Amino acid sequence: MRTGDDERMLSAGYSRTFIIMSFLVATFNFADRSVFAVTAQQIKVDLNLTDFQLGLLQGLAFALLYALLGVPIGRLAERISRVRIVATAILFWSGMTVACSAAGNFMQLMLCRVGVGMGEAGSQPATSSLVSDLFPRHRRASVMGLILLGSPIGTFIGASVGGAVAGMWGWRAAFIAMGLPGVLIGLLVLVLLREPRRGLADNMPPTRTPAPDFSAFLKVLTSKPALMFVIAGGALAGFGMSSISQFLAVFLARVYDLPARSAGALYGTISALALGSGLLIGSFGTDWLARRGDGRWPAWGAAIGLFIAPFSYWIAFNAATPWLGTVLLIVSGCFLLLYYGPTVGMIQNLLEPRMRATGAAVFGMLYTLVGYGGGPTFVGWMSDRFAASAFQGGDYLTQCQATAHGARVVDALHQACAAAAAAGVRSALMSAVCVFFVAGTMFLFAARTLRRDFYSAEPAA
Repeated sequence: MRTGDDERMLSAGYSRTFIIMSFLVATFNFADRSVFAVTAQQIKVDLNLTDFQLGLLQGLAFALLYALLGVPIGRLAERISRVRIVATAILFWSGMTVACSAAGNFMQLMLCRVGVGMGEAGSQPATSSLVSDLFPRHRRASVMGLILLGSPIGTFIGASVGGAVAGMWGWRAAFIAMGLPGVLIGLLVLVLLREPRRGLADNMPPTRTPAPDFSAFLKVLTSKPALMFVIAGGALAGFGMSSISQFLAVFLARVYDLPARSAGALYGTISALALGSGLLIGSFGTDWLARRGDGRWPAWGAAIGLFIAPFSYWIAFNAATPWLGTVLLIVSGCFLLLYYGPTVGMIQNLLEPRMRATGAAVFGMLYTLVGYGGGPTFVGWMSDRFAASAFQGGDYLTQCQATAHGARVVDALHQACAAAAAAGVRSALMSAVCVFFVAGTMFLFAARTLRRDFYSAEPAA
């Protein structure tokens, strides 16, 4: 039986407020991530780093505590206010983003990036769980798609605004500009959002029984093949997606010889259009097809996009001009992002209400470890290896370490270094996207038992 307060929380007005605030949280989540990607070349030169170190800073350093804390925070979200968890998370990661501006060497910057990962670990599991309590099953992927539109908008803001600030005042000012607005958003979350009861949208009766323990979650996970394959496919797709997102600005600067500001603006445009179109088409499209046709469309749609994406990216990475490359990268990113909204929605729909934050946290942990932890680190390491092979002037790292590869080259050594660096990052990215074939196969496996494994709520008394 729903109370008057329950009905207000399910009203159209509160739904809009929740979506807008969650969208803003996601926006500054990704703005704080993308500002590092767009300033990476400046940081590399200023702090005298290798591509492998850049990969660690964008990948493993960010992912380490994000992954370790994600599941404990997800378990906590089954027991305490998820709204307060989201607010605390954005306040913490925004503060650590500002702290990145004071870093003077690799280790200091790595510690700040670890702190950013710690803060961001609390956001998505709690948000996903809130969505499942405020919206019915057939709308969850679509609502998550709207919320996750904050990722392309945030990426665009982080890349364009962060790139512009970095171009005028340096990379340190860019981190300050991106971190401070998150503090205001965190305070607004506390003021405007309220905590719904568990299972509200599924019309489940209120209960005071404790949330199932983690061993109960693991039993459900192993009993539902679709859930295991969806999580595995999403994590593997994250490997390639994180590789591209964290090195695309570097790729554009090196391959097309662009200054940081221009590369950042182009990167932001590509990311915003690709992420936005892919999220909307994947989320609303598969929800629509599932309602009117077969419930397996969320898994099928994800697989289709992932199988097409590698071929599209291979062509895009070899485009002769930045404008042709931009168009092809937008198309490629759209195909890739077809998987993300349906993945988040399927995880929520496969679990009971008191396990949904945990499910989102487990997915976030694996996505972060495999994606952010492995992808950028792999690309950075492979980029150094491929660049060394392409360099004809001796020891690449010794002779080219301090070269600003995105700057206009003025002599033969700089030209050789720039060409090797461009070849290295291109080859590394072309290698990384091969993982999408494996990820797509995981979603096809998930489709086989998806309809059987969906959670079905018992009718309320």
